[in-house]
Amino acid sequence: MSSLPYFTAFLHRTAPQMPGLSPARRMAWHLLAGMTIGLGLWYLHWRWSASLNPEAPVFSVVIAGAETLAYLGTLLFFFDIWDEGDTPRQPAPNTRSDVGLEGRGQIGVDIYITTYDEDTAVVAPSIVAAQALTPLPGITQKIYLLDDGNRPEMRRLAEEHDIGYLHRADNRGFKAGNLANALFATSGDFIVICDADTQLFPDMLKNTLGYFRAPDVSWVQTPHWFFDLPEGQPWRIWLSTRLGGWARPLAPVARVISGTPRVGKDLFLADPVLFFDVIQRRRNRHGASFCCGAGSIHRREAVFDNALREQGRSLRRLSGSDRDPKALLPRLDMQPFRYHVSEDIFTSIQAHANGWRSVYHPQVEARMLSPWSASAWATQKLKYAGGTFDIMLNANPIWRRGMPWATKLHYLATFWSYLGALWLPVLFLAPVISLVTGLAPVKTYSLEFFMHLLPLLVINELAMNIGCKGHDIHAGRMLSLGTLAIQWRALGQVLRGEKPHFPPTPKTPVLSGSLRHALPNLGLLALMAGAALWGMVQYQRGTEGYDLAFLVVNLFWMGWGALAVLRVAGTGLMRPHLPPTPKPSPMPDPLSPSVPQT
Repeated sequence: MSSLPYFTAFLHRTAPQMPGLSPARRMAWHLLAGMTIGLGLWYLHWRWSASLNPEAPVFSVVIAGAETLAYLGTLLFFFDIWDEGDTPRQPAPNTRSDVGLEGRGQIGVDIYITTYDEDTAVVAPSIVAAQALTPLPGITQKIYLLDDGNRPEMRRLAEEHDIGYLHRADNRGFKAGNLANALFATSGDFIVICDADTQLFPDMLKNTLGYFRAPDVSWVQTPHWFFDLPEGQPWRIWLSTRLGGWARPLAPVARVISGTPRVGKDLFLADPVLFFDVIQRRRNRHGASFCCGAGSIHRREAVFDNALREQGRSLRRLSGSDRDPKALLPRLDMQPFRYHVSEDIFTSIQAHANGWRSVYHPQVEARMLSPWSASAWATQKLKYAGGTFDIMLNANPIWRRGMPWATKLHYLATFWSYLGALWLPVLFLAPVISLVTGLAPVKTYSLEFFMHLLPLLVINELAMNIGCKGHDIHAGRMLSLGTLAIQWRALGQVLRGEKPHFPPTPKTPVLSGSLRHALPNLGLLALMAGAALWGMVQYQRGTEGYDLAFLVVNLFWMGWGALAVLRVAGTGLMRPHLPPTPKPSPMPDPLSPSVPQT
């Protein structure tokens, strides 16, 4: 290897700790969440009964309807994250009977490293890390490189590291098909799934296999930690470097406007800590955390039980159908992991409906690479949205028998968050419409309006910050608004009957901007700027309806939305800062798993 890959510059970083929700924080969160729910009901009652604008009834009702749908989303989200319920840790098993397996001999664990078009520089450290897993008594470990690209260099890499190499003639089912091919070619009792860039920590199996002592546990999911996220530069340094020392006092203003203390920090808003440490962790109280692919461990028996049950359902549908059997044959394939762009969540839904339980292990047990280009970022978001919409419309678990109601509500919360693409634009564009037309969605921006709205906003903000343990809640809001164009595209594809595509997320940095991905948001910013200018001109002219309260409220809401759009637009225009990689040295190996254990 002539040069070290870019991510060696980040190998010194240590994994974050994930402490549980303290009793004091839990009490404060529940109190504030209850207050938010009550204030929300009070606000909506006032909106529907006393605040609708008779001069703009359609506009007013549409906005109030969107607010109501957003409130329902808040209720689902609060249910989703209401409380933690970590599964008690147990020691790793020593015998097959410890994990409900029959027969004698050792417990077999297969580690799958999936790859399609990634460079050997990305895959090699993942192999090295898997080989460094701590040996456990009574357990045998085998590593397999699952090369869906069928490349000679990957075969040589597997031979160099003395691990198994598996490939196939076609790419049917993409990653899910790649995993299925490996399942039929191997025999381990448990399977660890790794992406090409997943570098396992040495104690990963020691810390997770004990959960399978419960015989109904199908899989264990561990958090994703992107160890290469850009740290960025403090605004003070960035401003003084480019504009001179006089600009340093502008740093606080820049922090407020940008919503981030550092320029270029987590440029693509990819840090998943809020999702894993709050959403996934709290779904675990109902055994409903879903599989996220990389960093998960699966019980082979459960994987095939799930596949057989789904195949049986397909056969029953075929026997009672007048459709051409050839049209249904692809659905009769044995699919241990469903052939779908979101194969992980799809398979999770089926397993939960079939009586299996999942466990979320809250501590980081691997490190991974984040998207380092606008194209990678957009590809990832489109896959997530397209896969979720496709499942929601064509295989919605809400109608599945056998799934507990609490689990269904957790999945509904996921779907509802994506459905926000239907009503968020209404709320987002409401101030634009008001400033252009002079129409308001309320009778008047009076003291009564602020008395109903402001307490709700303040208490909800406090509840979210405390309930989410201080993690950044603004990034998710920015993504909800800034990725609307991507979500609409994904929904349109599904409604037209187009299957979401399976392209893998690129694992190498592209240090250049991409105007194409920023254009939709730049267009929105231009629209909002035009509406703001029009509204101010009408106010100066004294046009009827354009009073000071009307202007200030609408400019404030539109400005908040503009900041979110501007932040996301930066993913297509800004260039990530790539730190220099360290010089090669034999001790220690820069590609070895060097992150301290949690």
